[in-house]
Amino acid sequence: MTSLSIGIVLVSAFSWLGLSHVSGSLKRIDAFAGLKSRPEKPSSAINYLLVGSDTREGLTKEELKTLRVGNIKTAAGKRSDTMLLVHISKARDQAVIISLPRDTLATIPEHLSSDGKTIPAAQAKLNAAFNWGDAPLLIQTIESMTNLRIDHYVEINFAGFAHMVDALGGIEVCTKQNINDPKSHLILSAGIHTLNGIEALKYVRTRDFDGMGDLGRMQRQQQFMSSVLRKATSTGVLLNPIKLVNFFNAAMSMVQTDSALNSNDLITLAKQMRNLSSSKVRTLTVPLSNTNYFVPNLGSTVKWDSVLAGELWQRLVNDQPIIDEVTPSPSASSTTSAAPMIIDKFKTRTADENPCGALK
Repeated sequence: MTSLSIGIVLVSAFSWLGLSHVSGSLKRIDAFAGLKSRPEKPSSAINYLLVGSDTREGLTKEELKTLRVGNIKTAAGKRSDTMLLVHISKARDQAVIISLPRDTLATIPEHLSSDGKTIPAAQAKLNAAFNWGDAPLLIQTIESMTNLRIDHYVEINFAGFAHMVDALGGIEVCTKQNINDPKSHLILSAGIHTLNGIEALKYVRTRDFDGMGDLGRMQRQQQFMSSVLRKATSTGVLLNPIKLVNFFNAAMSMVQTDSALNSNDLITLAKQMRNLSSSKVRTLTVPLSNTNYFVPNLGSTVKWDSVLAGELWQRLVNDQPIIDEVTPSPSASSTTSAAPMIIDKFKTRTADENPCGALK
């Protein structure tokens, strides 16, 4: 979701906005409570886990009615449809955003239930870890699957997402086909649209119109984040202190972070990442081998590609590029050096690519 803008882009505005102009304060949770035997961290690269929670807290009655998502009582608790790993290079000049399918087949580690009982390790879908043990169990599960150490945790709810989009003045998206989703209640004609907060929330939640389910939804989420990135780094936002302050206040009032993430960390990161542009941010879905892997008692799950996913995580652990540039050997008849070949085995996109080639 748009929490990417907090961790990567608009955080840079702290360096000149000044914290005194931002009235909001981050809500903190002990996201790493009880975690032991965590992966080693061989470099100073930073890894964020960004989670979109479906809690209805903070939404008005009118917004709940528009979204048709029940109310706070009928939809109590929280689940996650959106999980993103964000890797920021140690040089702070590259970022990679990886979508993790909620139905990923995972082994949830042994943990304590809410009433203190020990629950043995078991196979389940990845979002069950968030539902059963909130941030700590989700982090433990993902770290055990990737061997990648999570440094910071950011969680945003429905209301925070919608309010941040509104604070930016809406986000432009492009759909190549008509959308009429009976569950998200989103209706859009093919083409370019500027979505307000509630419309944008419907857009990133829609999954039942194109037959692609969660994979289609993740692609739209990645495209939406790219649009947010372009909007957030546009001169119309960065040179508008009022819009920036409104965005930060909207974000900070509805976002939860780990207790170790503080204002000084954000300012330091901001200064390091002044030159990070959307062209240096790559988005992808973790490599998959089976999107309909049946498991007894779980039903259809998503299975990662053990080879490609393993290579991806190892590259990030070592802070290595995920795109290879290979310089061809010059032929005997060639008098000029050949352009390097780009090998993108993980099928990434840059954040400045547009799905319709027309968004600005």
